[in-house]
Amino acid sequence: MSYLLFLDESGHDHRTMPYEVRGGIALHAERLWPFVQDMQRLELASFGTALYQFRTELKGCKLLDKDRFKWAAQSSPMPEEERRKHCRGFLTKGLEKKSPTRTEFTAYGQASLEMATGIFELLRQHQAQLFAAAIPREVVKPDTFEAEEFLRKDQVFLLERYFYFLEQQEQHGLLVMDEVEKTEDRRFVRRLEAYFRKTKTGRYRSGWIVPTPFFVSSDMTYPVQAADLAIYCVNWGFRLPARGMNAPVRSEIADDYGRWLAQLQFRGEVHRDGAIFDSYGIVFVPDPYEARGIGE
Repeated sequence: MSYLLFLDESGHDHRTMPYEVRGGIALHAERLWPFVQDMQRLELASFGTALYQFRTELKGCKLLDKDRFKWAAQSSPMPEEERRKHCRGFLTKGLEKKSPTRTEFTAYGQASLEMATGIFELLRQHQAQLFAAAIPREVVKPDTFEAEEFLRKDQVFLLERYFYFLEQQEQHGLLVMDEVEKTEDRRFVRRLEAYFRKTKTGRYRSGWIVPTPFFVSSDMTYPVQAADLAIYCVNWGFRLPARGMNAPVRSEIADDYGRWLAQLQFRGEVHRDGAIFDSYGIVFVPDPYEARGIGE
């Protein structure tokens, strides 16, 4: 059996998010189908329907948008069946280009927060591991051959953490990625394969990580949607100030979901060059194009 690392991106438009983050959640293959079924049940329990039927999906930027918190706070928590009924009204009116009522806004806000919290609870129940690598959003890609053809340092560190986890578990790992744009996806695959073929470290790590990624559509893949939520929360609610990761946070995300991130991220002891050190699943890289590494 193997692990699958479901990957997504956050903040890559360099506009509103404080960081650019790539990362996701690793699930063991035997837990994948039970996790998907639990996600489906949670979605129905929260919203009273499957969101794909209303041309939307479970994304962090939608579930935890600032407006969702405002809508949810407009009244005390609704009874579940009432909330689901008004959620369906909210979604139906969205398709009909009609304005929902205040009650429907409130129900949808409360359902969104219920769903987000429920996803984190499911990730814990299914023993998911969180991996993420963040870089400052103002980083500019240099016009060099190396920047075009090689993996960035944050991407290498992300694979490194995943490798440490797989090595400890003595299990092989697959990479499952949200397809974005085919040209850019092909460029990334080319860089990834070059890393695993042409570098000594990459060849060694291919002993546990399968170098060929699989691409899926996020709106049809619940684990990728869960990964999207997790790294959205890393972007807004998780900081490593000792490493220089100190951009402002959204307090409602840091307070409500930061503890989940800290609990889910990979932790392990790594043996290297005769020394033992702690390694963590979330890493911050101030300059992903700098030649010199920053260490652990």
